Amino acid sequence: MLDVCLLGTGGTMPLKNRWLTSAVFRHNGKSLMIDCGEGTQIAMKLAGFTFKPLGILCITHFHADHISGLPGLLLSMGNEGRAEPLTIIGPRGVERVVNALRIIAPGLPFSIEFIEIDEKEKTLNIGDFEITAFHVRHTVETLGYRIDIHRAGKFDVEKANKNNVPQKLWSILQKTEIVELDGMTYTQDMVLGPARRGIRAVYATDTRPCASIPRMAEDADLLICEGMYGNREKQARAEEAYHMMFHEAAELAKEAGARRLWLTHYSPSMEHPEEFIEEAKKIFPETTACHDGEKITIRFDDE
Repeated sequence: MLDVCLLGTGGTMPLKNRWLTSAVFRHNGKSLMIDCGEGTQIAMKLAGFTFKPLGILCITHFHADHISGLPGLLLSMGNEGRAEPLTIIGPRGVERVVNALRIIAPGLPFSIEFIEIDEKEKTLNIGDFEITAFHVRHTVETLGYRIDIHRAGKFDVEKANKNNVPQKLWSILQKTEIVELDGMTYTQDMVLGPARRGIRAVYATDTRPCASIPRMAEDADLLICEGMYGNREKQARAEEAYHMMFHEAAELAKEAGARRLWLTHYSPSMEHPEEFIEEAKKIFPETTACHDGEKITIRFDDE
């Protein structure tokens, strides 16, 4: 299963009841965060998440409302006694930008490993998370992220016997890809059936609608997408600033065949986003105008 929480849903600047942009994804006791706007560390505490399991931070772009909370988060992680490395993924220049912010967060007790995305699309496998970074359309270089949790096939007794796999290796090969015993090599596909449907979540903000989003979100369990404005009167402003409307996000979710759409990254001028949700729901019924702390547990299909 995958736990997802929107820590902050605000764009540009926070409101008294809305933190800036951030989301956290948790699987098998490990956490991945996307973006880290101002107040993220407080929002994490309010949502019941701790810093220690956080091993991966994905940054979409370098506008302040997406990264200004990073120094405080790093300091809090250090103050909690973190020693394990932190992996930070982001657009070109991410190491330079983060190190500049670290002027006010020096001397951390853990190292930071940087992965800069130079390609239009890049897939990384870190622990159980498969992370695909892809480019979207904003005023600066900006990445969206797809999070996949893969699921192996079921154990197949007939297949294991047919491949002469020793019984003492059956349980091991359900968790390990390759095992060597008595000069023989045994692989996971010798005991498992076809891979089963996993879990997919996609995060895309800030951006105008673009072809990469529905392609990446095909059959996604959850598409988290920017909804900067809900009022049609803001269409020209959205296009000018390379942001997205509610109805545009709904059209992308429909095109992708996603199961759910969560809207986030609201303009501070829109205090009550739910007032504008009906048009989007007519296009894609499973649309939610999310608030800070919105949570979901996505389970595998047969759980």
